[in-house]
Amino acid sequence: MPRSNRPRGPRSGGADDEAYDISRALFGSLRTESRRDGLWNVQSISAASASKTYTCPGCGLDIAPGTAHLVAWRADGLMGEAEDLAARRHWHLHCWKIK
Repeated sequence: MPRSNRPRGPRSGGADDEAYDISRALFGSLRTESRRDGLWNVQSISAASASKTYTCPGCGLDIAPGTAHLVAWRADGLMGEAEDLAARRHWHLHCWKIK
């Protein structure tokens, strides 16, 4: 019997994969970084997704809408994940690097 080259099973690259890629491009991927004061969850925010003004805790200056920046919150907080997420802060990229 001849071999079939037809793929079997679900195909990758469907609508769910495309939505995930768009979300990742707009909101960045979540990563964990170690700093001298503990572990932090960090997520990049693209300029296209930045629609509000935030105050950077590193320098105290405003992060204007349309400015790429990042959001950070504790990954090892004692008060629980919900409290840590509620305490997240928006940082300038440079300010986070020198933190």
